[in-house]
Amino acid sequence: MKITDIETIYVRMQQIKTQCDSGQDALVIKVHTDEGITGLGEVDSSPMSAMGVINGPYSHSICCGLKDLLLGEDPFCTEYLWEKMFRRNVYVGHSGVLFHAISGIDMALWDIKGKKLGMPVWKLLGGGFHKKLPCYASVLFGDTPEKTYDEAARLRDLGFRAMKFGWGPMGKCAKNDEALVAQARKGAGDKVDLMVDAGLVWDAKTAIQRAEAFAAHNIFWLEEPLPAHDYEGYRRLSNATSVRIAAGEEEDSLEGYRRLITEGQVDVVQVDLTRCGGFTGAMKVASLAVDFNRPVANHGFSTYINVAAALHWLNSIPNAFIVEFVAQNGTDLRDMLTRQTIRAQDGFLQIPQEPGLGIDLNEEVISRLRVN
Repeated sequence: MKITDIETIYVRMQQIKTQCDSGQDALVIKVHTDEGITGLGEVDSSPMSAMGVINGPYSHSICCGLKDLLLGEDPFCTEYLWEKMFRRNVYVGHSGVLFHAISGIDMALWDIKGKKLGMPVWKLLGGGFHKKLPCYASVLFGDTPEKTYDEAARLRDLGFRAMKFGWGPMGKCAKNDEALVAQARKGAGDKVDLMVDAGLVWDAKTAIQRAEAFAAHNIFWLEEPLPAHDYEGYRRLSNATSVRIAAGEEEDSLEGYRRLITEGQVDVVQVDLTRCGGFTGAMKVASLAVDFNRPVANHGFSTYINVAAALHWLNSIPNAFIVEFVAQNGTDLRDMLTRQTIRAQDGFLQIPQEPGLGIDLNEEVISRLRVN
């Protein structure tokens, strides 16, 4: 089997809200082969930037478009192809958009292997730890504490046993920050695990103060309160509070995750397969986390392609414990882009059993919303 084409598909909703929501556009990757098997992947990044990394022509030996590098290659050689894409692009960078672009391609290559062999990706990765995994409902904070209460109550009534609120108005002032968390807890009730995603808004000393205030509302973790790569700040925060500190979605390289764990001392390592190098990269991050006895969770606020990939990966590692599952109100790309719809049942997501990722595109939606 040989790779014959790598197709980049940029889709975008006709109306975009100015909020932190990566479910409004998407970069989908299709890897085509000479046997007619097509692999599917996703990149959660700046779509046009990642497209340039993939579709760009050969420049010189360590700056090559990824598509040009992979045409004619065997899609089963995922480790070799991952290294080839990285080593032949060291001028592009050792993290960032290069890793994001590699992620979507690597994901599609594993989808091809699963489809060819008639096996789900988690089985190819050596997994089988779970039949289902607990998930948490992931949403943005309401514009006001009162709206946050209403959303928490809605999610509680849907049967979620854990939920996370993030971004939005968080970070404006101490009084409003605590009111948001207090109302989220009130709406969720005492039996639900409550996570808070601060959205990179504070310095270390302010984050310590907020963690102390939020602890009174029994939060399960405080996520990304500091700017990305403030490893010293994360160390200070982690050592100063009993609240679990979660981070990792801004990381992509293995070195970045090593520093986050060893220098930042975070408690929960979050990994986004559409940014960290796909399955090949994510398995290395999980092994690193195991060495330091850290649990891992996925990050995913984009489409069901990402969710499906996360389920396969989390079922393949021993230190997985929960799945991020977007539960926003309203219709967006998440509910439109794929033919399959992933739904939580009693706070759990079922592990896919179909070959490959077990997910297919809704081609009518692709045709209607495709930009390129």
